[in-house]
Amino acid sequence: QVRLMESGGGSVQAGGSLSLICEASGITSGFYTMGWFRQAPGKEREAVACIHRDGRPLYGTAAEGRATISKDNAKNILYLQMNRLNPEDTAMYFCAASTRRLLWTSLLEKDYDNWGQGTQVTVSS
Repeated sequence: QVRLMESGGGSVQAGGSLSLICEASGITSGFYTMGWFRQAPGKEREAVACIHRDGRPLYGTAAEGRATISKDNAKNILYLQMNRLNPEDTAMYFCAASTRRLLWTSLLEKDYDNWGQGTQVTVSS
């Protein structure tokens, strides 16, 4: 059974940074495309950053230039580092994994079939 557990959320001042961790069990992260998505109240879930099983990252529009996604295949951990936060970054951040053999790094929510419970990030001005 695949389990994804996020941690590292909390309250941050505008201009600050966040570091999120997703611990995966039941899968080997090196074999799967994984990603970070977020959902703000009243808004649709959107991709923050995803990384292909071969290590190719792809960033969502809102995070590009401010985020770094990486993974430690030996530890089965996915990371997200994001800088220069603003109140619009306030959201629940979710870790996702795709058990499909994707040929590319997908930012599409529908390509991910395993999700964590999420970790809340609140950015105050």
